[in-house]
Amino acid sequence: MSGDRIRGAFVGLAVGDAAGWPAGRHRSALHAPWSRRLHRELDAFAEEHRVTTLPVPFALNQPVAPLALGPSDDAEWLAWTALTIDRPRAEAFRELGPEVRARISVATALDNLARGVEPPASGHDNPHHFDDAAAVRAVAFGALGRDPGEDARVTNAGDGVLGALAMAAAVAAAVATGSAGDAVRAALDVLPEDTAIGHNARLALKAARAAGDPFAAVPALDAALLDHVYSYAVGAALTVPVALALAEVSGGALDRAVPAAACLAPLADSAPALTGAITGACGGYEAIPEGWTASARTLAGCCLPSLAGTDLIELTEELA
Repeated sequence: MSGDRIRGAFVGLAVGDAAGWPAGRHRSALHAPWSRRLHRELDAFAEEHRVTTLPVPFALNQPVAPLALGPSDDAEWLAWTALTIDRPRAEAFRELGPEVRARISVATALDNLARGVEPPASGHDNPHHFDDAAAVRAVAFGALGRDPGEDARVTNAGDGVLGALAMAAAVAAAVATGSAGDAVRAALDVLPEDTAIGHNARLALKAARAAGDPFAAVPALDAALLDHVYSYAVGAALTVPVALALAEVSGGALDRAVPAAACLAPLADSAPALTGAITGACGGYEAIPEGWTASARTLAGCCLPSLAGTDLIELTEELA
């Protein structure tokens, strides 16, 4: 059963990644730059002329396949982590090529490593040390029962590292037991209450429990956690708590938790994926709807070009 749950964690993350609105934006990187420039021009036109019809990623005269429903950055970084998990982490990052697309924390860490700045300074001396890039990668470590700390400290510090530890603990517990409650308790054990992420995790759980249902919890989580001040949807102190709360209040059901996570637009770059990882591990691969697994299994290579065409399910079967 643990093998099924390992597959569930990986594919669940990919499903959540695909469900979030940023996936289309990430995948549009496979198109010519002029198409994204035109997207920006259409957005500016709408602003200038007070038009409420907003552009979405489009192909025009290019292949439409990159914009089909599917995973993007989170699933690719998870796969890369699984493929390099036995390597010293800083060494693995150093070997990434210049064509890689990544979160600000990772891009900065790569620059730091190139300048000879070693971990943990590469993650600490970093303007986005608090983001959830390491939390996404930690799903691989948790699924395989390993410690994500060395990996996390390459790119993150503070809440960014705590988010990785929490996700690894949650996924490891879910793989072992299939219980969302056990997953949440394991995560809380590594999140001190006097940290932002620890405080928010307990606040999110309280709000979701009071709502009693994943969809009902959406406005409660918005009111409790989101100040709508920050400009990116990747803060670990917000995305990880939401994933924990929705996993618990859904009883570990991916098909209830991930759609709710996707409704929280300010967190949609990561919260659906992290939610999918925990609930996917709880229910296992067999519990994920077949249509979603078909859409989530093939990586596009929009952030890590070398992974284009990789079959995530085949990769997880080898790991499991």
